Amino acid sequence: MQDSSVSVSNLSIPFSVLDLVPVLSGKTPSDSFKNSLDLARNCEKFGYSRYWMAEHHNMAGIASSATSILISHIAAGTNSIRVGSGGIMLPNHAPLIVAEQFGTLESLFPGRIDLGLGRAPGTDQLTAMALRRNLEGAGEDFAKSLMELRTYLSSDNSESVVRAIPGEGLDIPIWLLGSSTYSAQLAGILGLPFAFASHFAPAQLFSALQVYRESFRPSESLKEPYSMACVNVIAADTDKEAEFQSTSLFTTFLNVIKGKRTSLQPPVASMDSVWNEAERFAVMQMLKYTFVGSGAKVRSELSEFVLNTGVNEIMINSHIFDHNARVRSYEIISEYASGRIK
Repeated sequence: MQDSSVSVSNLSIPFSVLDLVPVLSGKTPSDSFKNSLDLARNCEKFGYSRYWMAEHHNMAGIASSATSILISHIAAGTNSIRVGSGGIMLPNHAPLIVAEQFGTLESLFPGRIDLGLGRAPGTDQLTAMALRRNLEGAGEDFAKSLMELRTYLSSDNSESVVRAIPGEGLDIPIWLLGSSTYSAQLAGILGLPFAFASHFAPAQLFSALQVYRESFRPSESLKEPYSMACVNVIAADTDKEAEFQSTSLFTTFLNVIKGKRTSLQPPVASMDSVWNEAERFAVMQMLKYTFVGSGAKVRSELSEFVLNTGVNEIMINSHIFDHNARVRSYEIISEYASGRIK
């Protein structure tokens, strides 16, 4: 297996994977799970550091609602790649349940589990109500719920009346995820690693990274700030092929803007007949950090992104309809990462 550290000019950083577990048009979630396991096995072979899945609900095109179960599925089918959540939406769950679930995962797959946490619902408000029953204070209680979760996972909780078994005393890395400065500041204060969702919410990327670094306090688990940014990359053997495959991603976000819930659609020859100028502008604003092209092109653009942001790690989302093309995209990125693309 190749080294997961990548050389970008004078920087050496890991590359990781975000899998949204897309449900393809005409296919089922069962097909998605098979594709995800195949992708994870390939990405492990390509040298990626970690493989994360995100909690989403009531979305026809995303099958990762039972995130903890899928983490177990992927970890059981791979050998060494770290597997985790990008993320678990903590307001949807009792902290004790999260501690028990990830304690179970860490016990099954020691040293390979990441717990990424977000404070958004991962869905619409009506579905959030169905998940939580009560939305009052859900997001505002995030810091309190995080402290409770960390308590359950600590060895110091062994004398408590309420304990997480398994979970207590296990070394499970906790990441805070966000698309604004709130989680960035909280991660900094607590000395936790921070991941920014620049693949769909780019606006506050630089301000969040600055807040994180300025507010960082060393902790037992982390002595210096450690940040990761997630971006979209559609790589192919030619720029033309990559541009063709990218239309599925653009169509997905166009449907989000229109309020349409659909499975992942196949690529189209041109988006010109699919969106108008205002829609194109709105989609491209959301997908500002999307890199499309051949290996040489994405190498140049990713290098610039890393140098501009100073992030310690890059997470890649390749939202591609054709499974083989998706695997190939990650392979091309790994070739760039290992320096085989000049």
